Amino acid sequence: MNTVPAHPVEPGAARRPGRTNATRQKLFDASMSLIGERGPASVTVDEIAAAAGVSKGTVYYNFGSKSELVGALLEYGVQELQTKLAAAHPSTDALTALESMVGALLDFFVDYPSFAQLLVSEMWRTPSEWRETLTMMRERLVRVFSTAVLRVADEHAVDSELDPNAVSGALFGATFVMGLDRQVFHPERSRDAALAAVMTVMRGYLR
Repeated sequence: MNTVPAHPVEPGAARRPGRTNATRQKLFDASMSLIGERGPASVTVDEIAAAAGVSKGTVYYNFGSKSELVGALLEYGVQELQTKLAAAHPSTDALTALESMVGALLDFFVDYPSFAQLLVSEMWRTPSEWRETLTMMRERLVRVFSTAVLRVADEHAVDSELDPNAVSGALFGATFVMGLDRQVFHPERSRDAALAAVMTVMRGYLR
């Protein structure tokens, strides 16, 4: 994030971290809603500032540009998701732990629908201004799933001809698609039904 003010700011503002953090949170919330619904190109800095209840100069002071704001928003959301996935790792059977992770990702779509749409749309958009950043973020998330899948392979009999990394990618992708499909096309589908459908990927991996 750019910490150099692009516009004049109130003297001493940088010495009030509590206020700065609260302002950034408001900007994140406003951006998550606007950009998630309409896409980055359709939202202006003026709209973000108005929705957050701050001045346009505050947006530039905290993030430097709209592009940096979107990049920071993506990073913020992915960190939130990683935290939720880590918290969903119960010290039980590996398959149960993995199922909890899948459920946590499905819940993330429900809790942060606008961010989920932004992440999915930009992750598969070609070209995307944040393609390189998103690729690294995706790899971080898939590694979390890979660790869980490898644990399943250690504790259960699995198909040795299948690459665990490929299984992890398939599971991650299936959860993303199911989460988005449930959000956009089938809101009536229950969490349990969505979770059971995604876990068929792992059932096919077990022997």
